[in-house]
Amino acid sequence: MSDPAATSPAPRALDPYAMWRQALAEADRVFADPPTLDRPVHGCTYCTPESDLRLLGGDPAAVPDDVLENFLGEVASHWDKDQYPLLWRRLMPRALRYWGPDGTDIDPAREIGRLGRDGADFTTWPAPERAAVEQAFRALLTLALIDGRSLGHITDLIEGIAHATGDLLPWLDHLAAVPGPQADAGLVRLAFDWATDLLWEDFRFWSWHDGDPQTIATWLPTQRPRIAAFATRHPRCKTAADTLIALDRLQAGAGSPWLYPHSTYETLPLAPPTF
Repeated sequence: MSDPAATSPAPRALDPYAMWRQALAEADRVFADPPTLDRPVHGCTYCTPESDLRLLGGDPAAVPDDVLENFLGEVASHWDKDQYPLLWRRLMPRALRYWGPDGTDIDPAREIGRLGRDGADFTTWPAPERAAVEQAFRALLTLALIDGRSLGHITDLIEGIAHATGDLLPWLDHLAAVPGPQADAGLVRLAFDWATDLLWEDFRFWSWHDGDPQTIATWLPTQRPRIAAFATRHPRCKTAADTLIALDRLQAGAGSPWLYPHSTYETLPLAPPTF
């Protein structure tokens, strides 16, 4: 008698938009009873008028979009240190929607980074709240990887999330685990960008000062089998072929086979990534 498990089809990967909707629903549930404030909101009135401060201290669902946007963009030093994390926790479901595929924020990385230990100190929030937000972050990264976003958007988003959570490797491992051909292509593009920047000694984290580029350099070779499989399936993809060359050079400790793209010397330029 045949084993039903052996003949049943493999489970389909969760649709990333369904994953995002589930994350929002969980955030709504976890943050349904937001923490209270023990006094009126205090902030820099040069940047945030008193009327907006009063709105921020009221019902989080009633905070106008422009007031929310201003809060998310303001630096932590413009708010009372003890109130700042509470304001973020009260507004988190709104912030997630603002950053998501139906929101209006096209570059949320810097705002997400304000959740770091020098800001809203996300790692000290209650565990259920952290879990709900991290679930949303995984959905955001999945969407960014597969839907053709610019490489700058993806790399900035990863940096912002790592800054918020204090750790980069779990998010790299999440990207590596996203299945499907679109994720394969996105990973190839990302690996090409990072590997060439490392070869040109031009890789840096722009706002996460605790970030260590060596984490990227160590992780990239672990993705070689997936990139090589993609190159085999798409033999005319120059990006995949060049990514394999770059990874080999990194592992060998060799320099880049291509001159830095902003060089003024006449040379054969590195062809742009193509699929």
